[in-house]
Amino acid sequence: MDESYERDHGLTVRVARYHNIYGPYGTYKGGREKSPAALCRKVIEATNPGVITIWGDGKQTRSYCYIDDAVQATRMLMESDFSKPMNIGSNRLVTINEMADMIINISGKEISKQYDPTAPQGVRGRNADITIAKKVLGWEPRISLEDGLRRSYDWIGSQYVEDRREVAIAPRTD
Repeated sequence: MDESYERDHGLTVRVARYHNIYGPYGTYKGGREKSPAALCRKVIEATNPGVITIWGDGKQTRSYCYIDDAVQATRMLMESDFSKPMNIGSNRLVTINEMADMIINISGKEISKQYDPTAPQGVRGRNADITIAKKVLGWEPRISLEDGLRRSYDWIGSQYVEDRREVAIAPRTD
């Protein structure tokens, strides 16, 4: 399709296929959030000591790419002459359990995990092949998962405080 638009309409086309992009300023509540944001929120909301619920058995695998890295790759792709589809993501594979442990560690709380095997958990495993991005653009993610999760946790924590403040000062409607 990308070649036909370029050929038929004279449009320059770039196709980025994003894989699990996360970070601040994204959805962190309401059921539409990605797993890093959902886990950050759950840990933030948990008492200390406390428990969080992991959907599935926690052994599902994913790779995650921090938003700043995805933006950099997108800019590099847009400025390139490459017109085939390109994966933008990370090839570092982690389990949901490992990511939850990273977030719990960031929080400094004593949190245990319980599992809900009846909850949606998606595919068992998914990873991005970023070979083309490395070869064509010389790009690969630079922000570690641990650093990106810390930034996300801090931002979601600040939003959680703001959300609670808004509820506390909201005028009565009755």
